[in-house]
Amino acid sequence: MIIVGIDDTDTIDSPGTNQLAKAIVQKVATEWRCVRIVRHQLLDDPRVHYTSQNGSASISFEPRNGASMESLLQTCRDVMLEWYVPGSDPGLCIVADVPPAITDFGKRCKAQLVSRQEARDMAAQHGVHLEGLGGTEGGMIGALAAVGLAATVDDGRIVQLGEWPDDLDGWQPCGLIRARDIDVVEIDTERPIENAMVNVGKHLRPNLRKGRNVVFVRPSESDPAGNFYEAVRLK
Repeated sequence: MIIVGIDDTDTIDSPGTNQLAKAIVQKVATEWRCVRIVRHQLLDDPRVHYTSQNGSASISFEPRNGASMESLLQTCRDVMLEWYVPGSDPGLCIVADVPPAITDFGKRCKAQLVSRQEARDMAAQHGVHLEGLGGTEGGMIGALAAVGLAATVDDGRIVQLGEWPDDLDGWQPCGLIRARDIDVVEIDTERPIENAMVNVGKHLRPNLRKGRNVVFVRPSESDPAGNFYEAVRLK
């Protein structure tokens, strides 16, 4: 498994980091299979410079025939530079084996302020490739945090799951969601839901929890019989 982390790649008027991650996945599809794209929520604090809510993204890949990590890195770099807009501060990280210290760094970024220099030093100390690609290069912090958090398989909201199309919105049968290897779980009781309709909203966005893809739901207030549920949007 190869994990790519990207962050701070957009401005308020440009396409977001999630869309950039999808573009990278499409560009390398012949050599690398996307396992998942995950949005990770970092510290939401007015002292942090970010576009919206301070989220970064990880992309987990598995190699196909002829895959090269060096080629993957270069393609990620090329796509990010093509998408670069003045005012953004992109960072890129790529790693095959995530050291525990990098995971600890990612967890700390969810609760504490950290510096660019600390991210640089942490990556250098553990042999992890980390670079800035413009602006203040502040996105290096989130990019490094993203790979650390991705390695836990217990953090974040899934933007793309494997090669499934992003085509589910509104009311969907629970069986169709489960057919995509996504558990449907009532958030207050942790009870699995197997036969019901679920309003997934504008997009199906499961959470990654304990190595599983999970949509958390609550009973619809308009349905006392318990046949309809609303997805709960967690960060």
